[in-house]
Amino acid sequence: MSPRLMVVDDEEKVRKYLSRLLKNRGFQVETAADGATALTMIKENDFDVVLLDVLMPGMDGIAVLKEIKKLKPLTEVIMLTGNASVETGIEGMRLGAFDYLLKPVDLENLYLCLKEAMEQKKIRESSGDPFQKQKGSQ
Repeated sequence: MSPRLMVVDDEEKVRKYLSRLLKNRGFQVETAADGATALTMIKENDFDVVLLDVLMPGMDGIAVLKEIKKLKPLTEVIMLTGNASVETGIEGMRLGAFDYLLKPVDLENLYLCLKEAMEQKKIRESSGDPFQKQKGSQ
């Protein structure tokens, strides 16, 4: 079964671009334009990884991340920061994000990060501990 991803970004061009590229790489991709829509979809579906923009109107990415981790702690989240600072990305990781990437996203870095996030999810699922980190991780 193909990995299930969600792209959450208020910029339609970014959502469509990432969705098309990821579908071409064999991923199942859903998109959401805002945090509230994303959380509704996450409640109803299981996703392996969520690509989550930090700066969005309404709920920002940090607030959405907190809710995702309450609802589905095994879902990995990769924060996408454009205008946001590196500090915001680090804050996201402290709150449970797998990693953060700067926009515009380097596609090879994105694919590598997705692969690592899915491996991490498998480790946590098999251990039965949603908070276990891979050896060497902080």
